[in-house]
Amino acid sequence: MSELTSENGHPTGWHSFLKGCIAILPLSLAVLPWGILAGSMAIESGLTPAEGVGMSAIIFAGATQLAAMGMIKAGAGVMAIMVSAFFISSQHLLYSLTLRDRISPLPLRWRLVLGFLLTDELFALIGKHSAAKFDRWYALGVGLFFYIFWLLSTLAGVLAATQIENLGSYGLDFSIAATFIVIVVPLIKNIPTIVCVFTALILSIVLGYFHVPSSLIISGVTAMFAGLITSLVVGDKE
Repeated sequence: MSELTSENGHPTGWHSFLKGCIAILPLSLAVLPWGILAGSMAIESGLTPAEGVGMSAIIFAGATQLAAMGMIKAGAGVMAIMVSAFFISSQHLLYSLTLRDRISPLPLRWRLVLGFLLTDELFALIGKHSAAKFDRWYALGVGLFFYIFWLLSTLAGVLAATQIENLGSYGLDFSIAATFIVIVVPLIKNIPTIVCVFTALILSIVLGYFHVPSSLIISGVTAMFAGLITSLVVGDKE
């Protein structure tokens, strides 16, 4: 309880927690169609409503879930699904390395919780905070609110899929691109980031045009290496 209150009795922990909830609200609303799409795809892939919501509760990674459900629907093997999920979620390794100096001093329970709640959206909001300004309660508010919202949107998709056929045909997948545009654009502040973004953009268009298998995975991984190499060569010049 002492973590939630300052010496003069003010609820600093809860205040930071609520600030985090409010800060993530716009991005939560942006992924609502994405969550609905994930829920509907779960039903279309042959999962039960409980399995569909459970998948969101356990995996908590939208792009990975959509890819996995598409592969399940296509009859892919478990190993192929796991390998694809690993590469699609590989950016989380970079996120965790970036946040290491802020997260590592925390108790184990905090590291486990924030590690599970780590998403693109959470990183977008706390990645810019220095170790001195990092607030665990703010991060928890961001992550937990987004997690609950994702589960509710998935549940909405599961329920909608039982009433409306082919929800994917309504263009809900555009919310994926819209969400990442909102996340990425404010982060484009230096040359390595620009190289990374444009490498991913150009490769995804070219490889997609030629129908290269796993084009998005190839584009993403290549872009990360391009950004890393550029950073090593020129530094973080703006």
